Amino acid sequence: MQIFKDTHFDFVNKRKIAFLFSAALIVLGVISLAVHRGPSFSIDFAGGTLLQIQFENDLSVQEIRSALEKIGWADAEIQKFSQGNEFLIRVKKQEVGTMVGDQIKSALSQNFPDNEFQVRREEKVGPKIGEELKSKAVWAILYAMIGILIYISWRFEFKFAVGAIVALFHDVLITVGIFSLLNKEISLAIVAALLTIVGYSLNDTIVVFDRIREDLALMRSQTYEAIINASINQTLGRTVITSLTTFLVVVCLFTLGGEVIHDFAFALMIGVIVGTYSSIFVASPVLIEWHSRLLAKKK
Repeated sequence: MQIFKDTHFDFVNKRKIAFLFSAALIVLGVISLAVHRGPSFSIDFAGGTLLQIQFENDLSVQEIRSALEKIGWADAEIQKFSQGNEFLIRVKKQEVGTMVGDQIKSALSQNFPDNEFQVRREEKVGPKIGEELKSKAVWAILYAMIGILIYISWRFEFKFAVGAIVALFHDVLITVGIFSLLNKEISLAIVAALLTIVGYSLNDTIVVFDRIREDLALMRSQTYEAIINASINQTLGRTVITSLTTFLVVVCLFTLGGEVIHDFAFALMIGVIVGTYSSIFVASPVLIEWHSRLLAKKK
């Protein structure tokens, strides 16, 4: 039994509504980025110190904040894990050589002498290293896009490459925009998630493009729009099943994987949804718009 067998959904004629919907999401994300003056970068990029500390007895975030305020770290970010007396403490952009980690551990020991704690993780990134990582992360995404443009132009045609790149930019912009709207940080793990989203979305898009190329040779009597719409319907079952199975795995990571990979899994959840949407409503319709403009120029 096949799911979505012999479907005839009219995806093509809904492309303008889809374009408006995508544009609205991207504009919201851009406005949020402008309000926040860019993405909220983690210490991986901004530089700083991170401590993951587990206490023996229960504590509140406010108690830890009060202890840190006494040593001048009132702006520290404190996050309590959902299970256990475990906290993440982040202090951004301190001067090189500042022993922030030692200061925090000393303050906690003095303020909570009867509540022993264990340092589960300690990371420190200097501002210069953070800027280098930020630059390399941007270039990694751009290099991936350029490689994809060359590969798809060689395997299909240049207009197919343009459709794929537009869809990939669409997916990345929406994911980053949602992170900005929710005030979530962009870390190295999120950059890895963005590159994973690019690969996932591209794979789905190429499956649709491959069917379009086959149908262009088999359905020459049909219009360009009808061929693309038929190709999307023919691959719809595969697209939906792949997306659902991937989404279920990512949801398990999100709910059971713990706080450390929570944002990574959340980014993948967005990417699976947006990537599936873009392969149907963005990448393929871009081919139609490109084809229509070529016909208009010829006339």
